[in-house]
Parts: sequence; structure tokens; C-alpha cells
Amino acid sequence: MKSYLPSEFIVERDEEKCIRCKVCVNQCTYETHSYDAQDDVIRSKDENCVNCQRCVTMCPTHALSIKKNPGPFRDNANWSSEIIKDIKKQAETGGVLLTGMGADKPHLTYWERLLLNASQVTNPSIDPLREPMELRTYLGAKADALEIEFEDGDIELKTKLAPQLTLETPIMFSAMSYGAISLNVHESLARAATRSGTYFNTGEGGLDSRLYKYGENAIVQVASGRFGVHSNYLNAGAAIEIKIGQGAKPGIGGHLPGEKVTEDIARTRMIPVGTDALSPAPQHDIYSIEDLRQLIYALKEATNYTKPVSVKIAAVHNVAAIASGIVRAGADIIALDGVRGSTGAAPKVIRDNVGIPIELAIASVDQRLRDEGIRNKASIVAAGGFRSSGDIVKAIALGADAVYIATAALIALGCTVCQRCYTGKCPWGIATSDPWISKRINPEIGAERLVNLLRGWSMEIKEIMGGMGINAIESLRGNRLHLRGVNMTDTELKILGVKMAGE
Repeated sequence: MKSYLPSEFIVERDEEKCIRCKVCVNQCTYETHSYDAQDDVIRSKDENCVNCQRCVTMCPTHALSIKKNPGPFRDNANWSSEIIKDIKKQAETGGVLLTGMGADKPHLTYWERLLLNASQVTNPSIDPLREPMELRTYLGAKADALEIEFEDGDIELKTKLAPQLTLETPIMFSAMSYGAISLNVHESLARAATRSGTYFNTGEGGLDSRLYKYGENAIVQVASGRFGVHSNYLNAGAAIEIKIGQGAKPGIGGHLPGEKVTEDIARTRMIPVGTDALSPAPQHDIYSIEDLRQLIYALKEATNYTKPVSVKIAAVHNVAAIASGIVRAGADIIALDGVRGSTGAAPKVIRDNVGIPIELAIASVDQRLRDEGIRNKASIVAAGGFRSSGDIVKAIALGADAVYIATAALIALGCTVCQRCYTGKCPWGIATSDPWISKRINPEIGAERLVNLLRGWSMEIKEIMGGMGINAIESLRGNRLHLRGVNMTDTELKILGVKMAGE
């Protein structure tokens, strides 16, 4: 069938600068560039280009540039070029449109409409360069009260505390599975988490045995497919996370194509080489809060009650009530993943139309747990498109204890958000299991870039806190008086629990 789809991007080559070094040919995993030896010229197939910028970045003479194809379609507010292209593509393939990364629609975020308070005359600001600023965060169930006694002049704590995760910064690396991303990326995340005093999440693909040495900084995930889940895996991590859903595709399962299941991935996931790794939409032993309670109990039993158990859910319309049930089922941490959450592969229609923004989910869950008097029974970790330290501070003020980042971490490693993760051909060596392409990520350099990102964001968080007159992150958590909204309806302000700017 002849395709009616125009190329999305146009590759432009300056022939005077091009030295025929074939770097672009070797670097492009989508076979956009090819060398014609007879004519001694490099040609480009515009229809193959995804604008990953790999060839542009690596070209030694800066001979390449890529621009968006304005396309032949007339401007139409209802029938946009994106919608027209999607319909044509499905008319030609008859399949579900897949995409990678998170929702890219402009109306799904509130961060720009939330502003932070700042100290002025009556509440002096704090200089973070000269005064101590506390970012350390503890995740896990907290006691209702602490019972202590004095013995021989020493204070002894009598209350038995639940196991906690100790973060030196309120930022963790979110779940990204081995297979969806390469081993080198997993190792970069593991090294960075260890050096920064935080945690990385294994995702639902298990943990390669070569990374068990980073287990003290790993959150091991148990998902519906139970890939790679066994006793050693559970006990290797610092915490366990039960994945019920994720923000990029609430209510549906996952799929790692068989061509990405190499020998190492198959061994880690405990499945045959080359077979599709299908995660069912539901966990088939969980159909109620009571079923969830049983799994939480089983995981705590399996690890001798030494590790906190988290439950990850997508942010959906009744998320506050669901979160309440999860806490009462015994979870120590609730991970909320908003509609901006990313993934390696999701149906485009699900990613763009299902779920709610993480801002609304954080506020509603935090308030519900406070109203029920159980907020101290579990920590809240928010995920779903955090782009900066400013987003993180606002999330904590809304009620989160800490945040997960994923896309930002991958961008730090080189990702240009071309949204073709599902192909397994990531030119930056990130979303791939191809051993040749994976070598493009050096774990040591990757870890250094991630450590730098966390350090920079942590310093900015301290700067913001200092400007607010706050010297400990604990004083900011759930303190929505430090937030003001702009360009919002009364309903939005009520759900977020913030006042209008000027009040």
C-alpha cells in the first residue's frame, strides 16, 4: 500500500562542509543516512528521520541540521496535522498507534500556574551558603507517638519504628525496567543513586545480578508479570514496590517485544530468549484492597519485615479513596504517577486521554489521608513529568514527601525525547537492548551526569527554601500556605488547597 504520510522532518546537509566521514551513517540507527560510493555522496531519507539530533551532535564539521516539515496540510483548529497523520497511519497499518515518553499536550500541567511564597520583612530569609539546610527525607510509616525512657542518664527509645528509606535529597530515580532501557543505563542510575544517597527503581524487569551490589540503594518492583521476582531479588533491595498502574497507561499492562529479549534480559526476567514479555493489565491475585493487603503481608513476611513496601498507582479520578485503602492495607509508601508520566511504549490514545495531572492527585491524596488521621501511616512519592527543582518544591508543598524522576534523568544521559523508545533503536543507547547501540552510554560518565543533575537541583531547592525562610524540607511538606495559584478556577484552587495569588 502506498503511504500518504509526508516525512515529519527534513534533513539538510551543507555539501561544502560535509567531508564524507560517514559518522552520520554509523550513528543513525534508523538508517536515515547512506553513503553512495559511486557518486561519493551521502544521501538522506527524510521519511526515516525522528529528529533525535544524534547525527547533528556527532557531525565533526557541523554540516547537518534538521527542521520540522511544515507539511502539506492546511491549518485547521479541529483537524490538526497530528490528527490527520494519525488517521492516515492507522488507515495504512490497521493497528494501535504506539508512542514513547509522556503525554505532550499543553493543558495537562499546573506547575506554571502555581507560585511559591518568599520571605520579606517579617519572616527573614536564610542564606543556604552560611546556614544549614536540611533536605534529608525519611520514607515509610511513622509512629503515632514516640515513647522514651531515661536509663542511667541516657535516653532510650521504646517505640519500635517501621523500616525507613533515608534520602539525602527528596529525589529518586523512577521505575525503568531492564529491557526497556539498557543495562548501561540501569548501572548509571544505580551508581548515581548510591553516590547521591538516594534510590533507583528497578522497574518490572528484575535486577541483573551484576547490579546486586547496588541493592542498598535499589527499590525492587513487583508487577503483574512477576518478571525476575524471587527471594534473592526481594531481599537484595532496600524497599519493595508493588506496581498496580502507571501514569502513561493507567489500567493496561506492559509489553516488551520478543526481539528486545536478549539472553541477559531473558535470564534476569526468567523467560525464554526472544519471547514477548507481556504484563497483564491486572495482577491476577489482586482484585480488592483485601487481596492487596495479602500481597503486602506476603512480601513483608518474605523479607522479615525489614523493608518498607510501596504501592504504585496511576493518578485517576478516585485516587484519594484508593490511596486511603492502600494505606489501610498496610503499605508504607504510596507512589502516585500522573498523566505526564512516561513509558517506553504505550498506545497513544491511552497516554493522551487517561488519568489526571499529578498536581491534583498529590493534593487530594494528602488531604484525604489527613482528614482520616492516617497521613503518618504512609509516605507519598509523586511521579509524572517533573522537569525542574521548582516543580519538585511545589510538589512537596502540595503534600508529597519525595518525587520520582525518569524522563529528566534520561535527558541528562542524552535523550532528546524523540518518542520512539518502543522501536528499540534509540540512537543514544538508552531505550535499547542492542549491545552495539548500548555501548553509547558509558555507566561512569552517565553516573557523573546524573549526580551533577541531582546536586544542581538540590542546591536550587536549598536556594528556594532559603528564600522562603525555611531551613528544613519537613517544614515545607504539605504546607500549601506557601503556594498561590494564578489563572485557575475556584474548583481547581479548592482541589489543590491553595489560595489565589493576591490573597
